[in-house]
Amino acid sequence: MLLIVIYALLSWFPGAYDSAIGRFLAKIVEPYQSLFNFASFGMLSFAPVVALLVLYFIQMGIMYVGQMLVGF
Repeated sequence: MLLIVIYALLSWFPGAYDSAIGRFLAKIVEPYQSLFNFASFGMLSFAPVVALLVLYFIQMGIMYVGQMLVGF
């Protein structure tokens, strides 16, 4: 989740996507985030927000199942 936030913040800095960190994060984040490219309005993309929400709900679901299995 943190990598998606950092990758989204790179858009605020000119040329940040062309840096070594930007290219590294693109290899990790872009395949997942590209699943949510439908969430854009003109030049404004909400793909990082949708990607984070999906990860959050997956995380909460896994925690719920884990609690059900352990019995707490």
